Amino acid sequence: MQEKENYTELDESLFEHYNIKVDPKQELMRIDKFLMDRLPNVTRNKVQQAIKDGFVKVNKNSIKPNYRVHPQDEIRIALPEPPRDTDVKPENIPLNIIYEDSELLIVNKEAGMVVHPAHMNWEGTLVNALAYHFQQLPEMEGNEGRPGLVHRIDKDTSGLLVIAKTEKAMTHLAKQFFDHSIERTYYALVWGELTNDEGTIDVNLGRSFKDRRITDAFPDADFGRTAITHYKVLKRLRYVTLIQCNLETGRTHQIRAHMKYLGHPLFNDATYGGDKILKGTKFSKYKSFVDNCFKILPRQALHAKSLGFKHPVSNKQIQFDSDLPDDFQQLLEKWEHYLQFN
Repeated sequence: MQEKENYTELDESLFEHYNIKVDPKQELMRIDKFLMDRLPNVTRNKVQQAIKDGFVKVNKNSIKPNYRVHPQDEIRIALPEPPRDTDVKPENIPLNIIYEDSELLIVNKEAGMVVHPAHMNWEGTLVNALAYHFQQLPEMEGNEGRPGLVHRIDKDTSGLLVIAKTEKAMTHLAKQFFDHSIERTYYALVWGELTNDEGTIDVNLGRSFKDRRITDAFPDADFGRTAITHYKVLKRLRYVTLIQCNLETGRTHQIRAHMKYLGHPLFNDATYGGDKILKGTKFSKYKSFVDNCFKILPRQALHAKSLGFKHPVSNKQIQFDSDLPDDFQQLLEKWEHYLQFN
């Protein structure tokens, strides 16, 4: 008993802190399941132990492991990991800015750049670059250390991001994301031929129980968060298909996890099984061709192509579009050329 008391009285500076404001529309859910869906790289046992040891508080009060999360709860978590300073180191990293005004800017992020500092990626991120090129960018409450960000895309996904330059812009844009009124279009190359030319995937997504780095689909379980992806076939290339995806929600790895659930993982998506031949023969000529394709685009074939939203000052709808990056374009051309001669 004495050992546990000493443990709970440890200096909180030794722990990694999280602050979560629960969505107003959140359904009642056990707090351990809720936190597993939102915290990176934690096990259920670790979450439950933190609750039992008093390191999880809701509305400033200790809770029991069977507590059910309610809308607008304020949750504070301290997990036994060293905390990181939320101060962002400015770094002189070039940015591809395609639009800028006094309220916001649109960045075309290249593949390979992490959006914000996090575990194993504390430097060299988009946020480090923003801190160098812009001063006094606003931060969302509970999102300290990520100035200007109202959304993000994965490290190896290329494409458009909107960055808020003022508090007014951040509040206005955050509400549009919350209301799912932001228009977001992605291009993806997926394995196989989709049965329908267009469709909607409405399946809950949450962190995998087996691997916390992966997002899983939960079609029949009372777990995960609502996730809706609309897709449309743009070009059929026999063994792979170019599709357009439009998001209603913005869950972690949403398109990647939804397309895997549909049976069509993204081309060269190592995390979701797309980095091996899933359609076509495995004879040497075809295998050599696919291996060369993997070298041309050494990442998941996903690009955030366009963004549309209401400007925070004029309230007029504005739209931004981007070209496919060279690696993605070369990949498509190689597939088209292969099909012409095989």
